[in-house]
Amino acid sequence: MKSAFTSRPSPEREALVPETVYARKRRYARASPPAPIVVAWRTATRNNIARISCLGLGGLFVHEDEPPPPGALIQLVFETPTGQVRARATVRTSQAGYGMGVEFMQMRQEERARLAYMIRKLLG
Repeated sequence: MKSAFTSRPSPEREALVPETVYARKRRYARASPPAPIVVAWRTATRNNIARISCLGLGGLFVHEDEPPPPGALIQLVFETPTGQVRARATVRTSQAGYGMGVEFMQMRQEERARLAYMIRKLLG
């Protein structure tokens, strides 16, 4: 039997489930920026500019009306207070009209340090 907490519920029901349930499954803490962070992303066939609503060392969530399907490989570029971060990622979750959750697959060490610094500052 599949556990009720192995995947996120529908968006209508998600507000009813405490975030701590998902936080227990996460390897890295997530932070929500106080101001929008713009991200440029591209796949082999598309590119776009969108907004990040939360991020962590393992990945981020991108608001996008027509996100690529799960499993798609994407390249991301966004700014932090200490410089630019470029990463390769894979789409883990995708919902039309809402966005995509992506997992970082490759990032240079100095860019990962920039991201870690920004997340530490956001988490206080």
